[in-house]
Amino acid sequence: MDPESNSPRPGKWYAQSRWLSAAELLLGAFIVIGHNVYKIVPNEVPILFVLGMLSLRLRDGGWSAMGLRRPDSWLRIVLIALAAAALRIGLAEYVIDPLTSRFWPPAIAPEGADAITGNVGQALLWLGLVWTWAAFGEEIAYRGYLLTRTADLAARSKFGYWLGVLVASVLFGIGHYYKGPSGIIDSGVAGLILGVAYMLSGRNLWTAILAHGFIDTVGVFAAFMGWDS
Repeated sequence: MDPESNSPRPGKWYAQSRWLSAAELLLGAFIVIGHNVYKIVPNEVPILFVLGMLSLRLRDGGWSAMGLRRPDSWLRIVLIALAAAALRIGLAEYVIDPLTSRFWPPAIAPEGADAITGNVGQALLWLGLVWTWAAFGEEIAYRGYLLTRTADLAARSKFGYWLGVLVASVLFGIGHYYKGPSGIIDSGVAGLILGVAYMLSGRNLWTAILAHGFIDTVGVFAAFMGWDS
């Protein structure tokens, strides 16, 4: 089947390859946990990025299998991304942070984030990282690769994709283990919102990439202005 179409492959193909998808998913989970929790693996983002791009290219024939394709309407994608970003920021500010503060210390900021305040050069550097490493790299790794391989286990059915949203969100939370319990929950919820936006856009990965970039851009701007200190 032409991978550029958004139709599932025959069930027999999935039955034959399901074991390989399960192995890739387990390897991905090991890489995420191995780096973030046990520090026995290098950073997971570039590893999963490369694995995902290679796997989806070789096994699926193209990256459109994970939704990395030109959308029918960029306006619709941008609007969904903006709504997802607003929801994530609002939930963090008014729901998640107040609730988690009852049990744990505030989430730990990324190392070096305090240098952004009032520093244009640092802010621009962080924006570059936000839109490459975080928005593009992490979304390829989590919503693109790990979510799709989870969906494979259920023949890329609707249930399979929603299961993938959940699994990728849990791993995304663990991927921010350095932030502490509050940060893990916050990032897990962020991953869930990004996954839902991905699904609502017809599984177009640009929605999650843009939403992730918008969210982190607001974070960089807040840090630059000193609002989060």
